[in-house]
Amino acid sequence: MGFILTVSLSDIISSHIIKEIIFRPRPCADAVIGPYIRFIAQYCPVSSSFTSSHACNHFAMAMFIFFTFKHTSKWWRLVFLWASIISYAQVYVGVHYPSDIFCGAIVGSFIGYYMSKFFTKRVGVLKIENKYS
Repeated sequence: MGFILTVSLSDIISSHIIKEIIFRPRPCADAVIGPYIRFIAQYCPVSSSFTSSHACNHFAMAMFIFFTFKHTSKWWRLVFLWASIISYAQVYVGVHYPSDIFCGAIVGSFIGYYMSKFFTKRVGVLKIENKYS
């Protein structure tokens, strides 16, 4: 439930609050920079570019997962690599500026961190037994 609430909150904040307040055209739709970028995506969304909802949501998930499960394995750090790859892909295909990704990652990281703290305070630290030890 904490995971679902984290993703929902990050999506609402990024897609419905920040994007509504700060409307910036996407690079693929920008008349000035558009002709100079390599546009790989087949579709250029008309919604605001700032902040990247992909970056916000994936970094919120990564922070929540990491801070909820970090005591169980050192490998949970790899969730940040996953979030970074997803975020970089948005710039690579031409639908976001790097600043959209950076700010989305910052917003998502704050949301994920505070939701993990809220979750562990309300539910407690999750215990995962290792059947091989």
